[in-house]
Amino acid sequence: MSIAYLNGTFLPLDEARISPLDRGFLFADGVYEVAAVIDGRLVDSASHLARLERSASALGIRLPVSLAQIEAVQRELVARNGVTEGLVYLQLTRGAEAGRDFLAAPDIEPTLFLFVADKPVLDVPAARTGISVATMTDLRWARRDIKSVGLLAQVMAKQAARDAGAQEAWMVEDGFVTEGASSTAFIVTEEGIVTRPYSQAVLAGCTGAALTALAEESGITVVHRAFTVAEALAAREAFIASASTLCQSVVRIDGQTIGDGTPGPVAMRLRALYIAFARATAI
Repeated sequence: MSIAYLNGTFLPLDEARISPLDRGFLFADGVYEVAAVIDGRLVDSASHLARLERSASALGIRLPVSLAQIEAVQRELVARNGVTEGLVYLQLTRGAEAGRDFLAAPDIEPTLFLFVADKPVLDVPAARTGISVATMTDLRWARRDIKSVGLLAQVMAKQAARDAGAQEAWMVEDGFVTEGASSTAFIVTEEGIVTRPYSQAVLAGCTGAALTALAEESGITVVHRAFTVAEALAAREAFIASASTLCQSVVRIDGQTIGDGTPGPVAMRLRALYIAFARATAI
């Protein structure tokens, strides 16, 4: 039976109970994080925890325990559940009150919930074959730099992508790709690797940041700028990055083949570099 963590207590996941008056449920008033587990250890933990702190601070949500304590809880969950490869999910909401009001009480107690998923992230078929993405209008709010639990637009994008026979959605605003529904978007051109700079328009991807650092360290040029759908269709390669996919080639966009239709050498090299980095630095 899977063990979870809720507000200071480790307990069976199916026994975890959160109030229906929790503001995360009523208002999507909360943030979340997802970290990969490889070889039974947390990958890029400091980066994920720093982003959690930034997201919570942007919403004015207090962390109920320190980042060090959260990391200790994550590691304990991995150990208790015997996870060697998978993901740790964390959700922090402003908390629950006696009623429903847009304005929360100043002394409200946050809700902190964590659980794990045992799933492969290294040897997955999509890493060998590549994936398809479908483009669609970006319907999200303006503060995309906050990793909010308000994910309805992403859910709609994922559903539309699935209906189009794709595994991920790339969201588009004013003709430019912002990011994937649950990933950072990259293309490879004669310039090198192209990806959007971080701003309020996109989420600062932890895996994406690590990949760009590894690329630069290995002599690959990284250009931080927006790119159009037309540029993506004409690119040598395309790929995505996230905690759950690591680095994964995109071989079709809106049904059009990218490159020769197989995972490209830059993305494959970066995936290998990232896995080596993850194994060397995981805790």
